Amino acid sequence: MLVDSHCHLDFPDLAANLPQIFDLMQQNGVGCALCVGVNLEDFPGVLSLAEAHANIFASVGVHPEHADAREPGIGELVRLAAAPKVIAIGETGLDYHWHKDAPEWQRERFRTHIRAARQTGKPLIVHSRDAAPDTLRLMREEGAGQVGGIMHCFTETWEVAKAALDQGFHLSLSGIVTFKNALTIKEVARRAPLDRLLVETDAPYLAPAPYRGKPNQPGYVKYVAEEIARLRGLDYEEVAAATTDNFFRLFPEVRTSPAQ
Repeated sequence: MLVDSHCHLDFPDLAANLPQIFDLMQQNGVGCALCVGVNLEDFPGVLSLAEAHANIFASVGVHPEHADAREPGIGELVRLAAAPKVIAIGETGLDYHWHKDAPEWQRERFRTHIRAARQTGKPLIVHSRDAAPDTLRLMREEGAGQVGGIMHCFTETWEVAKAALDQGFHLSLSGIVTFKNALTIKEVARRAPLDRLLVETDAPYLAPAPYRGKPNQPGYVKYVAEEIARLRGLDYEEVAAATTDNFFRLFPEVRTSPAQ
């Protein structure tokens, strides 16, 4: 069995084709997926989708790219995270690629999410792009390691990976690891402890090499696991079992759900 630790099933490209998407998940042994929230306006749809399917779970948060989204408060995030199918806080973090002025509002929003995660005891889903030093610094300052979580779609160096691992976080690798020239990520895939790795699609984005340039979907996460297995010289089944166990350990409520 595999788990897609990060996808956006509520996005239009996927929401319009859910029966086919669920069929491919079953065919490829993907038994569970985490549908990640990116703003509060669309969160009701994310939660409804998770509540309608036993093997789909949800997170609540506001993506750092969304400058015009309604700003969350700690209390609101804590309240929304109380829903049984909500297992994580995020997607949150810092993105300086599109906001090159490194805006303070992003940093304050990230702090809000970390504080909400600590109140709920639920792990964080962290997005970091062109912002690794500040991301790691804020995580340390706010005690993010107390709840841990996922460095989503990890694309940084081994040094950054080690710093995140030292704070108790897991590294989630996406279809990018299958790209021929993604040498930095391939190094992380080889060197990271197997018990701290997760696999994801970030669907509908970042389809792995066999489908690069096409819409991604959770069933394609098997290609990520296959590449990690190839890079580490392991059997695919060993990587699938390890990454799934890692997800269940990080989110123990998933293991006890009816679908599992």
